[in-house]
Amino acid sequence: MTLNPRNLVLFGGMALLLVLEGAVTKNAIFSGSWDFSLRILNMGLISAVLALGVNMQWGYAGLFNSGVVGFVAIGGLAPVLVAMPPNPGAFTAGGTGLILAFAMAAATVWAAIAVNRRARLQVRVIAIPLILIGGFFLYRAIFDPASVAIEAVNPSGAGNLGGLGLPIVLAWPLGAVFAAGAAWVVGKTALGLRSDYLAIATLGIGEIIVSVLRNEDWLARGVKNINGLPRPWPVPREIELQTSASFVERAAALGLDPVTASTLTVKLLYSGLFLIVLLLLIWLTQMALTSPWGRMMRAIRDNETAAAAMGKNVTRRHLQIFVLGSAVCGLAGAMMITLDGQMTPGSYNPLRYTFLIWVMVIVGGSGNNWGSVLGGMLIYFLWIKAETWGLELMRFVTSGLADGSGLKVHLLASAEQMRLLTMGLILLLVLRFSPRGLIPEK
Repeated sequence: MTLNPRNLVLFGGMALLLVLEGAVTKNAIFSGSWDFSLRILNMGLISAVLALGVNMQWGYAGLFNSGVVGFVAIGGLAPVLVAMPPNPGAFTAGGTGLILAFAMAAATVWAAIAVNRRARLQVRVIAIPLILIGGFFLYRAIFDPASVAIEAVNPSGAGNLGGLGLPIVLAWPLGAVFAAGAAWVVGKTALGLRSDYLAIATLGIGEIIVSVLRNEDWLARGVKNINGLPRPWPVPREIELQTSASFVERAAALGLDPVTASTLTVKLLYSGLFLIVLLLLIWLTQMALTSPWGRMMRAIRDNETAAAAMGKNVTRRHLQIFVLGSAVCGLAGAMMITLDGQMTPGSYNPLRYTFLIWVMVIVGGSGNNWGSVLGGMLIYFLWIKAETWGLELMRFVTSGLADGSGLKVHLLASAEQMRLLTMGLILLLVLRFSPRGLIPEK
């Protein structure tokens, strides 16, 4: 990032908003709560990581990924599989069957690919459908009894395989690996499509991933949710701090009660962890962007035909950046589940985890990593505050109407929709007056 006064003012303004949110006495604009301010900061840092992932795909290579929610969700699965304790008896009941079923699925795909590559056209037309249909029925014949057996083990408390009981921080890179693997499969099939078809394909695939997580109880309990995920080191439980005599003494010396002090301490420790990850990612992405590889990616983005004429494998590079960007999104998904302490597949929706991330990238500055960071934090702040501000605005607008008036009731009930109006208005204003974003690409 160029250290010019404009950029410093923008980041300073973002920091000032967070400080005012916590320091100013509660009013119609600010909450006056450091707890709420730190909550916005933590999710803003995760949103910045998400925006970096999308910026790598769009800002570096011009790939429009409208299925971001799917890669966030599959990254969020990693903490469940890594950090949760195993469900005793679940693997014995159906683990072997699951392995055989997935092996059957992989063998089916491999056989279809082999026939498609080596057989004559007349053979392919008949053999490939037979292989795929037969493999599907064999897969389901093995998979269904195995999944039912797993879900029958302690169904009220678990009903899934459980995890490995390992430190949850290990799930963060694994979430990136999960998302990268899914992106490789998606990219091998969809990156040959034209840009508008790619957007449609990724939108559908993202929804498929979320639907699988919602319905496959053996994997992560589906809509029953998983609660009680462990904390990463060095973040303790609030109750542990509240029962520590030394911590209570330090909190009293600062004029804080133990509950408030423990809550703020936990959130600050999370902020430190997320900030370390974000700074590391910024360093890596900046190094990549200014390297010969980064210049090649931007050349492909600006003119694929000219890049291909110079001997660059455009499809392979598109696949590479698609996988890398999705991996960053998966990392953010794992971090978010760790912060929440629970896995709720029903909460993944395209509005929050695709559209809003795109607004962050566009507003911050497509192609600029620091712009994506600013956009991620600023747009999340406005997304959270817009509902409160909208309600206050509606109260002011309807203050002259009689209580019980149909119009007044309707406007007050619709205040929560101010989030959507605000995001749309911001997007329109930025595209009109600063189409390259707040911090444009250099």
